[in-house]
Amino acid sequence: QVQLEESGGGMVQVGGSLRLSCAASGRTFSSYAKGWFRQAPGKERELVAAISSSGISSYISDSVRGRFAISADGATVYLQMNSLKPEDTAVYYCAADQEFIVVLTSMRSAYWGQGTQVTVSS
Repeated sequence: QVQLEESGGGMVQVGGSLRLSCAASGRTFSSYAKGWFRQAPGKERELVAAISSSGISSYISDSVRGRFAISADGATVYLQMNSLKPEDTAVYYCAADQEFIVVLTSMRSAYWGQGTQVTVSS
């Protein structure tokens, strides 16, 4: 079992930055692929960024490429968010699964955090 807890969300002005963290407890988190998802009001949950268990492979969605970066360090995965826009406002969730392809292509990751709110004000 893996428990995930996000932190670092909050309110920021347009153009600002936030760094989200997702701390894991339980089984060896480094052996899992991880992802950051977000869900805005009235919209479906979408994948923002993902990283393989080795850290060799990663994915950034087109909507945030060049502004967001994902990284992992032991039992924590991070999402660095720069140049934030109002459309980045959402609840951000981290997720983990033993299979990178599951994180990349589905909402069926085995483990999810509770989410952290990010609000970008203009």
